[in-house]
Amino acid sequence: MTDPAAPLNEIVVATGNPHKVRELNAMLTSGQGRAGLRFRSLADLPGGPWTEPVEDGGTFEANAAIKARSYAQQTGMVCLADDSGLMVDALGGAPGVISSHYATDGKETGLSREERDAANNLRLIADIAHVAEPDRTARFVCVMVLALPSEGGESTILARTRGEFVGRIGMPGPSPQGGVPRGTHGFGYDPLFLVAPSHEQTSAELDPAVKNAVSHRAKAATAMIERIDALRASE
Repeated sequence: MTDPAAPLNEIVVATGNPHKVRELNAMLTSGQGRAGLRFRSLADLPGGPWTEPVEDGGTFEANAAIKARSYAQQTGMVCLADDSGLMVDALGGAPGVISSHYATDGKETGLSREERDAANNLRLIADIAHVAEPDRTARFVCVMVLALPSEGGESTILARTRGEFVGRIGMPGPSPQGGVPRGTHGFGYDPLFLVAPSHEQTSAELDPAVKNAVSHRAKAATAMIERIDALRASE
């Protein structure tokens, strides 16, 4: 298990994606007081393969906690997990926690990421086709959870943070705030998501450096930096 005297020197990011780990390392280890802090992916750790938990929570917070707690217990290390997706107000918050499998009502069907994204986007456009342009308000949401493993029970949640990226869903067609999908950056719903307050550019049209400074994930990560700093300072 992680040394309880220094539990936050090394943190596991609950992903096998090396790009996400590099991004978090650059974002979270820079700054005063972060010497010796290191982030690692699940793929970097000995002892795998790891059992992927069932994300059956009804909220982003619940699913991020499920992942953080499960991987903290499996690895015996402090673990950072996130869950994210799109919420459209006119759809009562859908796609929500099934954002990545919206077209199949949350079910995994073996489609490639590109096929899944295309199907999800088509369903979203169809579902809000009747909604007036000003009422197509939406937000990307990211929740991050930091968990500490326990020797005798369920992992302890050390911190939770949340970030939102606000905008509106565009529609195909010639309207000033339509003409979607547009843009070559990003993935998923980015080519449909018109960024507030101007609603002139999609998320997929933003320069990656700009997006990474204002996105839901960046906001959640910035808040998590502050929580980690405070926890390390109190050790």
